[in-house]
Amino acid sequence: MNLNDVHRGIQKNRKRKRIGRGPGSGTGKTSARGHKGHKSRSGYSRKPSFQGGAMPMFRRVPKRGFNNRWAVTVFAVNVGKLNDHFEDGAEVTLEAMAAKDVAKGTFDEVKILGDGELTKKLTVSAHRFSKSAEEKITAAGGTVNKLAPKRTPDERVAALNQA
Repeated sequence: MNLNDVHRGIQKNRKRKRIGRGPGSGTGKTSARGHKGHKSRSGYSRKPSFQGGAMPMFRRVPKRGFNNRWAVTVFAVNVGKLNDHFEDGAEVTLEAMAAKDVAKGTFDEVKILGDGELTKKLTVSAHRFSKSAEEKITAAGGTVNKLAPKRTPDERVAALNQA
């Protein structure tokens, strides 16, 4: 290999291929679409699930159970994680947990679980608490604030219908 050959054939700003401009261009007549067939037609679009006319994978795979689209998505946070991320006497709210990347993603409610040790006095606000988490928070001298559910099932259905 020679140094002067390294960039041979490489164009930084390559011109676009102009199709359908006569037989001399090499892409005239059928304009690189071939003869007949679905893909040669104008307005053709293929669904992402199309598999050449074969039975699609999502129809071949057996389906079981029930997927509840109105189910409440609950994000679980352990007491030990709160102990790691918050200072003594801090107020733990949904916004504070999101700011410290304790509760991230999309969810409807937050549940505090009792895994880990809590040595700090915290004021914790969440939708749900496990019995052990409640006991650990109060034993450490903190307080528990139960929030009302974020959305009722009817509100969730209305939001889904709008989207």
